[in-house]
Amino acid sequence: MKIGQLKPARGATHAKKRRGLGTASGLGGTAGRGHKGQRARAGKGAKVPRWFEGGQMPIQRRIPKRGFVNPSRVSFQVVNVGSLERFSSGEAVNRETLTAKRLVARGDRPVKLLGEGEVKAAFQITVDAASATARAKVEAAGGTITLPAPKTRRARGERKTRTQG
Repeated sequence: MKIGQLKPARGATHAKKRRGLGTASGLGGTAGRGHKGQRARAGKGAKVPRWFEGGQMPIQRRIPKRGFVNPSRVSFQVVNVGSLERFSSGEAVNRETLTAKRLVARGDRPVKLLGEGEVKAAFQITVDAASATARAKVEAAGGTITLPAPKTRRARGERKTRTQG
């Protein structure tokens, strides 16, 4: 076999469609665009957005709005007490050590301890939140959980003040 004898596999190529060049081509006259309308015009077919419904009230405006995105939502990274087996007894468990052992992905997001699994050793745990079952299991094993002090919130009408110093 020589390089001049190579050709594509049977059925791999298709004949070019010669649009608008006579009825014998099968695509003469309207060239596959239908009759009249914005999409039949030269240069206009691509300018109609895919979601355009021809002036009819679009679907995204017919359906009512629902809910909202809460800007002050806190999304916790979750750690179960069963995964604390990776720590040795008495070792400090906090956001930095959890990140180092790859139990949480990011060190800058809050961590919540949940109660799935068993605790066999006593740990001093510092996390941002803990479930009641997690707290009970850790304390039953002789460990402690330290949570941060709750943030004080300003009253609705109270203004921010800068301290002079």
